[in-house]
Amino acid sequence: MSLELTINEQLKKAMLAKDEIGLRSIRAIKAAILLAKTAEGAGDGLSEDTEMKILQKLVKQRKDSIEIFQAQGRADLAQKELEEVDVIEKFLPKQMDEAELKEAVAAIIKDLGITSMAQLGQVMGAATKQLAGKADGKAISAVVKQLLA
Repeated sequence: MSLELTINEQLKKAMLAKDEIGLRSIRAIKAAILLAKTAEGAGDGLSEDTEMKILQKLVKQRKDSIEIFQAQGRADLAQKELEEVDVIEKFLPKQMDEAELKEAVAAIIKDLGITSMAQLGQVMGAATKQLAGKADGKAISAVVKQLLA
């Protein structure tokens, strides 16, 4: 079942359950999908990879907002964003934990034969491509820097 159909089903369930958080989050996903589908050059439909990128972007936007709200002392707004992140992440594949991420990045570094921090870009390029959808870019970057240091 495509993401769009799943979203529509979940939207109906959230409406029937009067789940305000779910409704707000799922409507945001639906709006992002509609924007992507109607964008110039979008073609017939969205690939599964594109759908995952949309969801990751939504999560990243909310996490950035959480940091800003917490810095400004707005815990109420940060909590709303956190609730939305929880709902959106249910539609994403399971994210790697730190141990799995370190193991995967270490394998990439070994395969590429990287030895210094100067080659960080090569590792990041390969890691973000290989781990797309499984780990956040910030987390990948932190692990790569840690292993190359």
